[in-house]
Amino acid sequence: MNTHHAFPHPLGATLTPDGCNFSVHHSSSFPLSLIIFNDDGTYNEHPFTEEYGSIKYTFIDNITKDTAYGFKIIQDKKALLLLDPYAKALKNTPHYDVPYTAEQSWVLAQSLVVDDTFDWQETPKPMISRSETILLETHVKGFTLLNPKVDTKVRGTYLGLADPANIAHLKHQGITSIQLLPVAACMHEPHLLEMNMVNYWGYNPISFMAPDPRYARNDAVTELKTAIRELHKNNIEVILDVVYNHTAEGGDGGVTFNLKGLDQDYYLHHHGKYTNYTGCGNTLDITHQPSLNLVMDTLRYWVEQYHIDGFRFDLAATLGREYDQFNPNNAFFKAVAQDPILQKVKLIAEPWDIGPNGYQVGQFPDGWNECSDKFRDTTKSFWRGEQNYLKSMATRLMGSRDLVSASRWPHKLPVNYVSYHDGFTLQDLVSYKERHNLANGEENRDGHGDNRSDNYGVEGPTDNPRVIALREKQKRNMVTTLLFSFGIPHLLAADACSHTQQGNNNAYCQDSDISWVNWDLDETALEFKRWLSDMIQARQTHMVPVINAFSGTSRSKQKVAWYTPEGSNMTHADWHGAESLCLHLNIYDGTKELLILINQSNIPTRFELPKPKQHSRWSLVCNTQHTQVTSKHAVVDYSLSPLSIAIFNAE
Repeated sequence: MNTHHAFPHPLGATLTPDGCNFSVHHSSSFPLSLIIFNDDGTYNEHPFTEEYGSIKYTFIDNITKDTAYGFKIIQDKKALLLLDPYAKALKNTPHYDVPYTAEQSWVLAQSLVVDDTFDWQETPKPMISRSETILLETHVKGFTLLNPKVDTKVRGTYLGLADPANIAHLKHQGITSIQLLPVAACMHEPHLLEMNMVNYWGYNPISFMAPDPRYARNDAVTELKTAIRELHKNNIEVILDVVYNHTAEGGDGGVTFNLKGLDQDYYLHHHGKYTNYTGCGNTLDITHQPSLNLVMDTLRYWVEQYHIDGFRFDLAATLGREYDQFNPNNAFFKAVAQDPILQKVKLIAEPWDIGPNGYQVGQFPDGWNECSDKFRDTTKSFWRGEQNYLKSMATRLMGSRDLVSASRWPHKLPVNYVSYHDGFTLQDLVSYKERHNLANGEENRDGHGDNRSDNYGVEGPTDNPRVIALREKQKRNMVTTLLFSFGIPHLLAADACSHTQQGNNNAYCQDSDISWVNWDLDETALEFKRWLSDMIQARQTHMVPVINAFSGTSRSKQKVAWYTPEGSNMTHADWHGAESLCLHLNIYDGTKELLILINQSNIPTRFELPKPKQHSRWSLVCNTQHTQVTSKHAVVDYSLSPLSIAIFNAE
């Protein structure tokens, strides 16, 4: 042991040529010591020789990469091993037999010393602009496990993401950014362990820095970095879904993995009990300095050491909490805004939690893009045929400027979506009226009740060609609305393959073919996959220039007009009860123009088209009645089929 080389920052295990520094925040009453494991499973116990405020630290000579370690406390007269909150890798995949015991902790809580050195081969980060970003949400395992084109040795792993077949699929679809469901090590909830199930989605973190060993063949750290490097080589960004609102330690009476044993104030408390604004038993208290440090340090680590391009924050309203109130000017947002590392990455908020004042859509600071549940609900309700949604649909098409001014675009463009991991897939939105979650073991009580879905006459799969055709058109309607609205489109990876979760809208515990993307596509699914690829390209060609022109200070030069099908300007009265309209977007008085025709009615509607400013005719980009993206021309009028949307371009 050499105290001369010990240092308090950074926290965690920091490898040097001489050994390793171990540092941890500790303010609980439980005595703390360092445990270093030998290769044969025996261990040595070391005291922390130095203190700096609440930080305990020491330096151990001759420690090398992959050395296992942990922090020992005495709790209830038992020796409990704690997992380092700053652990960069775990020796074992997190799992235990309920109830959790001190004896089990000595296996579960072993962290590994990591050498951060990695050959990035001078690969630049893609740096995709927000207006060009196409987000694809996916699960590491479920995305590639059943893909027959992916090498069998890497299916369902980090390396599977970098497989040439997977990258070819992403590029062909036009995806710019994949958003990975949580890859930070996750612990399964006790009730799932008792049912021999898992938290498949990963929203129950046991460690904020360590990639989950579940998705690695051998070395999670190196394999995840390799996947990111190869995706970057192909100009594809990697966004991480991160969970900083709670941890896997649960609430009152829950287990102790690390934070509870080190400092009770990591979590919010009300009257001596854990505050549960997350539905997971506890709520991380970001007003507590060590908690804020932990979040900020881990975010920077992902960016600096994994070259992550951005983050999607689960229940992000929690991060802005000052107990019962949300404050967009709180310390966390200020810390992120001034951080030279985090200033450069995308920040996406799920702008709510379940606590008081938890719904904060539109309230996040500049630099944060927010998921728009209003876009989701309006789009689904409108195309399902619900009346009096036309005005709301127009608002969502134009980027929800009732929530965020276009003066704050593109850095505040909403993240628009129809399907997300929590809810029905796109295929199930048009195939099921009711959720079917019995496989989750909660008697179908879990999951959203308000799905705004329809089955069009048959619940679930059908061979009826009329029903299939209507379902496919409704899928095209919702995706076209998504891609030709102002915002950042968010797609679910399973939707490109028309994947069904068999009506399960809360598949968080389904590590099964319910969640694994089915790549065995029939002709209908292949047709939709081709159509989606063409539509994403059409968005990049036709919609992105419009978004850029309508953003920031240049927006005042652009023109928006709303027309009735007869070609007259929409009046106040027209907005009530109408089922069809025409949106005319005009850049720089005719440099580029778009028309969006919408017919929600059950009969064909003939539209009188406005004359282009500088061109003789309009060119049809798509009509959702058809399965091809086209370039046909129209002159002065156009007949749009029932329940359809058409896009025209002139430039």
